[in-house]
Amino acid sequence: MPITRHQLEAATEALRLALKFARPADSVLREFFRAHRALNAHDRAFVADAVYGVLRRKRTVDRLAPGGAPRPLLLAWLARVAGISVRELSALLTEDESAWLARVKAASLDELPLAVRAELPDWIVDRLGAALSETEILALARGLNEPAPLDLRVNTWRAKRDEVLRELAAGRVAAAPTPYSPVGVRVKARPAINRHLLFTSGAVEVQDEASQLMGFLVAPRRHDLVVDFCAGAGGKSLMLGALMQSHGRVYAFDVSTARLARLKPRLKRSGLSNLYVQAIRNENDVRVKRLAGKIDRVLVDAPCSGLGTLRRNPDLKWRQSPQSVEELKLKQAAILRSAANLVKPGGRLVYATCSILPEENQDIVTRFLEEHGEFRRLGCNQVLAQQRIALDTGTYLELRPHLHGTDGFFAAALERR
Repeated sequence: MPITRHQLEAATEALRLALKFARPADSVLREFFRAHRALNAHDRAFVADAVYGVLRRKRTVDRLAPGGAPRPLLLAWLARVAGISVRELSALLTEDESAWLARVKAASLDELPLAVRAELPDWIVDRLGAALSETEILALARGLNEPAPLDLRVNTWRAKRDEVLRELAAGRVAAAPTPYSPVGVRVKARPAINRHLLFTSGAVEVQDEASQLMGFLVAPRRHDLVVDFCAGAGGKSLMLGALMQSHGRVYAFDVSTARLARLKPRLKRSGLSNLYVQAIRNENDVRVKRLAGKIDRVLVDAPCSGLGTLRRNPDLKWRQSPQSVEELKLKQAAILRSAANLVKPGGRLVYATCSILPEENQDIVTRFLEEHGEFRRLGCNQVLAQQRIALDTGTYLELRPHLHGTDGFFAAALERR
């Protein structure tokens, strides 16, 4: 269908709001659509695709449309990246815009700096360059610039994966098992899964395969005491509870009551009875200290830059900064130290982030181990192999979209001697 003037104007306004980078782009779009209820489903899809498209390819469209005004950026993206012809857009353009867009179509993008070709800020490419070659950076960046598929986790307390796949197929929803997670399903289109009976009945949850694999690194046993230290909205806590078949006890801790509030309806859908949701003031809360030395498994999915999730959150690369990463590193180290106090001898501590920066990942773990000789590294490849998961990225779990089809992800498994 041809693009309408109404769609172009709506996308321009939504992009103007998103480019302030004051809030996450998905939050901006939700609020925009609430304020513009006259937009139909096709209009909303166009606006969302356009806004996310510009955010993904912002380095390129900035080159093509200097000045950063939303309408030229959007037109440059449509013509040069989305492949819309100037003739198709001509009814929506002024005479000057038509002439300018023809030049944009013909402009050379050869011999651009590495960061522009990677569609990343210079500071991120500089930090990646300490560990990766130019070819590796470009391959990683291409993966991060592709839209993410929809991954579901089967709630094994409610259903089996084969049953879920059969039910999706019966409803003509194309899906397949995820390559690595034995409880994952990858959906090929974008159905309204939150209205599907599988979702409303608690048989599935939306969760990227990388996050699912973290649960298998924790590998809780049926009657363990488990702490999810940064539980957020509880996706990981719910998976751990299901792996334990609703036995034992999972404490879901977080400093945000708003995030934990989103866990409550999910917990009700799941049917699990072994989750205990607790808001804490900080990592040194008295409720945390009471559990010192008593916990079999502790998961720290630490607050991080989120740069591994750029497939679904492309605005993050423009909202983070070297200063914000420095602040996050201090938080990550402090949270890991506090969480380690909970682990009993022989217990396991899993540290994870959805970051691709070594300073938030390997560097944090290395310093922690230098200061805490009572912990030793476990091979993540060996932990997964014990559960018949054929994925070997070495001692650490390091996932990349272009190699594994998941978010960028890091995890380390540590054991208290």
